[in-house]
Amino acid sequence: MNILRLKALLGAGCFSIAMVGAVMHPAHAGGLERGGYDIDLLFDPAPVATEAEATYVMPDRKYKNATGREGTFTILSSTADGAEPYWVPRIGVKAQVVQGVDCMVDYSQPWGAHTAPGASWNGAFSNVETDIKSNNYAGTCSYKFDAGKGQLRFIGGVFYQDISGFKESLVGFNPFGPSPMGRVDLEASGWGWRAGVAYEIPEIALRASLVYNSKVKLDNISGTLDLTSIGQGLIPIYGSTQYMPDSVELKLQSGIAPGWLAFGSIKWVNWSTLQSVPICSEQTKGLAACTSVSPSPVRLTSLDLMYRDGWTVSGGVGHKFNDQWSAAGQLSWDRGTSHGYGVQTDTWTLGGGVAYTPRPNIELRLAGAIGVMTSGHSGTLTDANGYTAGTDATYDVGNDLITAISGGVKIKF
Repeated sequence: MNILRLKALLGAGCFSIAMVGAVMHPAHAGGLERGGYDIDLLFDPAPVATEAEATYVMPDRKYKNATGREGTFTILSSTADGAEPYWVPRIGVKAQVVQGVDCMVDYSQPWGAHTAPGASWNGAFSNVETDIKSNNYAGTCSYKFDAGKGQLRFIGGVFYQDISGFKESLVGFNPFGPSPMGRVDLEASGWGWRAGVAYEIPEIALRASLVYNSKVKLDNISGTLDLTSIGQGLIPIYGSTQYMPDSVELKLQSGIAPGWLAFGSIKWVNWSTLQSVPICSEQTKGLAACTSVSPSPVRLTSLDLMYRDGWTVSGGVGHKFNDQWSAAGQLSWDRGTSHGYGVQTDTWTLGGGVAYTPRPNIELRLAGAIGVMTSGHSGTLTDANGYTAGTDATYDVGNDLITAISGGVKIKF
């Protein structure tokens, strides 16, 4: 079989990798990760390529054996739903600027979380509802040139993120009616950058890439603390400087036989940079540092995460059946970012999907994933500053199911 025929048979494998990755990534992500970072569109050989996709993730996380306030508050339910379903959208456009130089702009939602166990479980003093959202606007370019049998590519880019969210929890208990609720609303934004390198041999669909995404400094955290239910009104607040995590990802793929492609990746995310985010009143700004040091004279409350670093390892195989149809399957393991507080446990995910190309410049994708979030326990955990998280609730989780479905379209010019 000649090289040109082999290249044609292997080419569709790249489409399937992107398709499966769209649904696998948010289905098993640790920490606050949802869509994460994805620059695969930058490698498309077409002069211009556009891509849009959306993934719907359905985690079935159940809290059980819940006790509140270190076991003293146990008159409500000991069970609750621990996670809400969510959408992950992404859209991107890539163009060849000049020979050897490609640039891409994209919108995504890399970070997020949504839990709503409600006000009737024993952990309601810790969490009634938490919802965190993000928007990411990125520009990434690369320069490639011949090197040996293939092409070497240098990658660089910048991105801007805005983060917002709220958390509600009980601040008192009324057995005869609605209990008083407190709510924290926060927002922040910041810039980041990426750099990487890749080596490609298109004739055998070989690609190896290593990309670093920087931290995003959030030094403008602001919002309000609503304590009107207990007569303290709406309090302007701020948070100390925090960082969204940096990450490193190594991706590999190669043709292994006519029409067959193997691929895999290893990713590290520096989630340990997020521990406890102290929240302080604007009225006390300058009186003392807003930190999680215990005891603190100015901290009103905090957003406790207490993460450790995340690791994700995945591998799979793609196959092109004919000029219209290709498919891929992938198995992934994600190390849980919780280690004593919280229930971000290890997750195993199996995903697969198909790509249909009715015309050479149009590709339609559909993919699905199913996984298991392993069991765990959330108790108390003390950070390096002496602050202890988890004193308002302890609870367990079992081996719970997570599923996801994704659809997308790519159009080339």
